[in-house]
Amino acid sequence: MSMQNDIWSEEFGAETDEPILLIMGSMSQGILWPDEFVGRLTAGGRRVVRYDHRDTGRSETIDFDKDPYTWDDIKNDVLRVMDAHGLDSAHLVCHSAGGLLGQLIAVERPERVRTLTVIGSSPLGGGEGGVIMRALMGEPQPEGSLPEPSLEFVAFYRALMAAPPPATRRERIDGMIAEQRLLHGTGLPFDEDDARRLQERVYDRARDLDAVVNHRRAAMARPDFEPVGVLHQVKAPTLVIEGTHEPCKGGHSAIIAAQIPGARLMMIEGMGHTLPPEVHEELATAVLAHTAG
Repeated sequence: MSMQNDIWSEEFGAETDEPILLIMGSMSQGILWPDEFVGRLTAGGRRVVRYDHRDTGRSETIDFDKDPYTWDDIKNDVLRVMDAHGLDSAHLVCHSAGGLLGQLIAVERPERVRTLTVIGSSPLGGGEGGVIMRALMGEPQPEGSLPEPSLEFVAFYRALMAAPPPATRRERIDGMIAEQRLLHGTGLPFDEDDARRLQERVYDRARDLDAVVNHRRAAMARPDFEPVGVLHQVKAPTLVIEGTHEPCKGGHSAIIAAQIPGARLMMIEGMGHTLPPEVHEELATAVLAHTAG
């Protein structure tokens, strides 16, 4: 485990193995890449790095009013992590908003991306943030917009926006578990005990749990972060993965795969927007095959 340029990261496996950099989504710590999944990758002969985004987990928390940043900076943190681990290039395996970062790096810095794997994400330039906000506000979507999140997703976050903030550690963790249950979807059983262990770990290792809101502020600081119409420029072999019970980005993966030349779409039965134990073997097997040099 190490602190690299104020970004916390850790590395597994042998330095001589094919390198995989795991990029988690917005407002998410690197430990949301499950230990068992990471273990399957290293057992398959991969050198694996995961890290906490700025303003999450053990990475630096930033005074946004004094030192504002944009998602370009969050994207550049990916390259800084690679530099810190001596990786001129790596296989990028990305989840959710991490997939936007991976897609953009594959466009801008193709020499640094050996392969790209995008899980539960949206197409770069698709304006997913606007789609979600319009859905939450009950506003109509322009023609050609990405598919909306599920009704359950919209109802949950509308209620969350109207609710008072949690007053205690227990209330905060209960809320985090409720969110995980929603994102998990309805395709597989939800293990509440396992979820509590994970969210207690997330809570206890965070320098400042509230600092994650800066990711939203960074998005508002530069709404045009995502270039439009560039995915055809991606040269890296690309695997796009979506769960059949995805609550917030259902149908988005097919759009990504259609826009990236030669990309392959894989659906995982029962998976939602989380990475539960039931999908680790199938997911790791796919990633190992895709990153096999």
